[in-house]
Amino acid sequence: MTHRVFGFAGWSGSGKTTLIEQVIAELVRRRVRVSLIKHAHHGFDVDQPGKDSFRHRQAGASEVLVTSGKRWALMHELRDEAEPGLQESLARFAPCDLIVVEGFKRESIAKLEVWRAAIGKPLLFPTDPNVIALASDDPLPAGLGEPGNTRFGLSDINAIATFALERATAVR
Repeated sequence: MTHRVFGFAGWSGSGKTTLIEQVIAELVRRRVRVSLIKHAHHGFDVDQPGKDSFRHRQAGASEVLVTSGKRWALMHELRDEAEPGLQESLARFAPCDLIVVEGFKRESIAKLEVWRAAIGKPLLFPTDPNVIALASDDPLPAGLGEPGNTRFGLSDINAIATFALERATAVR
């Protein structure tokens, strides 16, 4: 199955989560069916110690699916398996109009960089050719230019949502 994906990149604290949240809400308002994949660089757990599903995973279950009338979640323990890449992760999604990707920095998908000077980190776009736009309210360091000459203010949610839809990359 082919999915249309668009990425958001930026350093921790740059405002990616807030911007993505606002863009998803705008896309949903437009009746676009959106999913999200976030790559975490650290261990995480969606389960809570002491809950039955947590105890079953701790006992050794490879997968635990928790379901209710409101949602379901499948937890898969990698144990000694390799971490899945973007394509393998995308294959797990139900059909939708757009998958927003946060993380997976090394993947060749169109991305918008979220940048704030106050973070004190360098811009990603000068070394990442997949960053095709920038969202920032801060002036850029002299001499850098802009990625693809496309720049948005952090409050330009409508324009960023339109850009993401138009520039999404088809990934198998």
